[in-house]
Amino acid sequence: MSTPPAILRMVEVSGAEALWLLEASTLGRLVYTQRELTVVRLGRHVWEFGRLVVRTPAPAAAVPETATYHVDEVRAATGTGWSVTVAGPAEVIIDPDEAAHYQRTLDGWIHGPHDTLLCIHPKTVTGYRLARAEA
Repeated sequence: MSTPPAILRMVEVSGAEALWLLEASTLGRLVYTQRELTVVRLGRHVWEFGRLVVRTPAPAAAVPETATYHVDEVRAATGTGWSVTVAGPAEVIIDPDEAAHYQRTLDGWIHGPHDTLLCIHPKTVTGYRLARAEA
């Protein structure tokens, strides 16, 4: 005999809780458009001084003026977890001292021309908890 699948629901969380979830994680995805295609690049991040600093294997020239960064933690077996998306103006970190600090702080996948550090100043933060519906 099989059990019926659980009824799942998404519950929107406050901006403060979404930022708290973001701070607790270190791995996410930078999403941007390049040559009319959507590109997704893995990223490591840290939340400092009211801004999100991301290290990603993307060319600096491809970083858009407004970036979207997505972080989630979903447990596939239960369908529960959370998801947070941050969007806002982005700029590549070019100051050598600041870049050196974040290169030490954030692990990268590659080193070279496509190892980019960028700063996102959040304008919108949306978050959802994925939970089982109450019976």
